[in-house]
Amino acid sequence: MSTIGTRGTAVGFIGLAVVGLALTGCKSGNEEQAPAPASPSAAQPSKPAQPDTSATPPAGGGDVPAPGTAGTAKSGQSFKIGEAATVPFKYGTDKAGTIALTVTGIEQGQAADLAPLKLGDKVKGMVPYYIRYSVKNVGTTDLSHTSVGHIKGLLPDGSEAQGLSIIGTFEKCDDDSLPRDFTNGKSQTNCAVALAPSAQTKVVGAEYWGDPYNSLKDGKSLTWK
Repeated sequence: MSTIGTRGTAVGFIGLAVVGLALTGCKSGNEEQAPAPASPSAAQPSKPAQPDTSATPPAGGGDVPAPGTAGTAKSGQSFKIGEAATVPFKYGTDKAGTIALTVTGIEQGQAADLAPLKLGDKVKGMVPYYIRYSVKNVGTTDLSHTSVGHIKGLLPDGSEAQGLSIIGTFEKCDDDSLPRDFTNGKSQTNCAVALAPSAQTKVVGAEYWGDPYNSLKDGKSLTWK
């Protein structure tokens, strides 16, 4: 993993996306840890979090159904782009609930879009794709200020595209935490960046690999194509 940084510019961390291995550290639940930015914007590879093995139920709601029960998505279930998956959701150790997660579109960007992130040769030849997705609170708990991460791009052979987490403002792909009073019925649209290795290879699908799917013994991601 390499680090690039200059005074007043973005800081970038780039590395191979490896399922189950977080090169920059992780938190429990759906949080993705990143080093503090040295400037208004930073980028780093996005990785699935390690399983949350805590036995303490979240204080924000203990009514989270297991995957495949109460109408929630089964481990490994596939959806069409635009189709919602009902997902048991945990954030850290203090909030939990149920969300409807929908990948609404995958847009191809331009290599030049990455220039503000100052990643240089580490992304040479790569093409960004923007995975647009919506989150709706369909449970009974307030999910204020939580964050739904673990949205990845999929390449034609089924492998995972390189992910990129953005700290700060990236106009091409806004990815904000959920707002205050994110209660039942509230929704928000977000975006995740996936990097295709070349102009000849496209990002053709997306996956969600958040807890509890990543903590199941035989867990598999949810996919959209």
